[in-house]
Amino acid sequence: MSMLTRLLTAALAFSATTALAEPADPADPNLPRLKKVLAATPLIDGHNDWPGAIAGHDGDARWSVDLTRLNTEDFDTDITRLRQGMVGGQFWSVYVPATLPPLEQVKKTLEQIDLVKSIVRRYPAEFTLARTAAQVRAAHKAGRIASLIGAEGGGQIDESFSVLRAYAELGVGYLTLTHSRTIAWADSATDDPAHGGLTPFGVAAVREMNRLNMLVDLSHVNEDTMLDAIAASRAPVIFSHSSARALCDHPRNVSDKVLKEVARTGGIVMVAFAPNYISEARRVWGVQQGAQRALYNQPPLNGLYIGQPDRAKAAMEAWLAANPEPHVTVQMVADHIDHIARVAGYDHVGLGGDYDGLPALPDGMTGVESYPPLLLELMKRGWSDANIAKLAGGNILRVMEQAEKVAASLKDEPPATGTREAMDAAPKS
Repeated sequence: MSMLTRLLTAALAFSATTALAEPADPADPNLPRLKKVLAATPLIDGHNDWPGAIAGHDGDARWSVDLTRLNTEDFDTDITRLRQGMVGGQFWSVYVPATLPPLEQVKKTLEQIDLVKSIVRRYPAEFTLARTAAQVRAAHKAGRIASLIGAEGGGQIDESFSVLRAYAELGVGYLTLTHSRTIAWADSATDDPAHGGLTPFGVAAVREMNRLNMLVDLSHVNEDTMLDAIAASRAPVIFSHSSARALCDHPRNVSDKVLKEVARTGGIVMVAFAPNYISEARRVWGVQQGAQRALYNQPPLNGLYIGQPDRAKAAMEAWLAANPEPHVTVQMVADHIDHIARVAGYDHVGLGGDYDGLPALPDGMTGVESYPPLLLELMKRGWSDANIAKLAGGNILRVMEQAEKVAASLKDEPPATGTREAMDAAPKS
C-alpha cells in the first residue's frame, strides 16, 4: 500500500469515528497537491511537549493510558490527530523545569526519555524511534511516525559532558542550550544575561554535540548566545520552535541579523505557533494582562485588593471586557514563515509548533491536526510544491544529514573532558 493510500484510508477512518473538525477544507483545490507532497516528504515538527503533558496529566498512569484519542481540552496531541495532520516525524521534547536542582533535572530527563520510548513500544504500528535522516525516511515509507527526541535545556546535563554523551546514547537528537533561565555557561533569552553569550564550557559543549551528532538548538537563548553558538558549531544549528522577531519583538524570536547567519551556515528556524511569538499585539496584551493581575492581587504582600479574591476577580473581568485578547490566526503564522523564507531563503525554514506546551493557540490551529490548513494557506500565496516539501520536512532532513556528516568527520576526535569551573576560569576568548 502506498503512503498516499495509507493517509487517505486513515483520514476516512478517523472522520467516521471522531468528532474532530476537518483538518482542512476537503473542497480546497490545493488539497490533492498537499497530499501528494506529504506522501513523498514527511512532515516533521521540531518541538512537541506531549510527553510532559501526559506525565503532568496522568501521573503514574502515563505508562498505560490509551493515547489513541485524548480529551481535546487537556491535550493538543493524540494518535488520531497526528494522523489527521499528516504528521510524518516529530521531535518529542523531554522538557523538565529549569527551576529544579541539577541532579533532579537529570533524573526527570531520563524518565521523560523512558516515557517516549514506552509510547513507541506500545504503539509499534504508529511510531518508530529515529535518530538519523535515513531512519526518518524509512519510518515514513513504512507509514509510521518517526519519533525523535529533543532535550529542552542545557541545565539538563548538569554541567557534565558524560551526561551529554549518555543522552546521545539514549537517542536524544538535540539539546536546547538553555530554557527560561540563564545557566552557568549560556545566556537565556528570558533571563538577565550573565556571560555575553557562551562561556568556554558552552563552546566546548557545542563542539561535543557536533561530535555526538546532536543538533544544537538555539530556541530559548539570547542573541549573543545564538551568534556564539553559530560561530562555534561545525554543523548547521536549529531553532526548534521560534519565530521572526521582525514581526513580533519577543526575545525568543530570531532577528533578521541572525536569520542571515542561519542561512550562511545552513541552519533552520522552525516556526513556533505560540500566539505571543506570532502577534506583537498579543505579546503586549499578555504582558499587560499579567501586570493587571499583579496589580489587583499579589499575595502575600501586594495588590490593590490583596486578600479580597472576589474583588480582584471582578476587577480583572472588567479589565478583560475592556481589553479583549487579540486574535492570532493561521494567516499570521504563515506571515512568519513567509518572512523567514524571504530573509533566509526557502531552504532555512521549518515547522516547530510547540503543541502541548502552550496555554493558548492561534485560531484554527488547536492541535496537531492543524498543519494542513497552514500549508494550504502558503500554497494559496504561491508557494511551489518543492518549497512546501522543504518547509514540511526536507529542510530539517538536510540539516540532519549535514550534522551526520560532521559527526562522521569527527569520529576520531577524543571526547570532551574537564569541568565547567576549570574551563571557565580563564577569560572568554
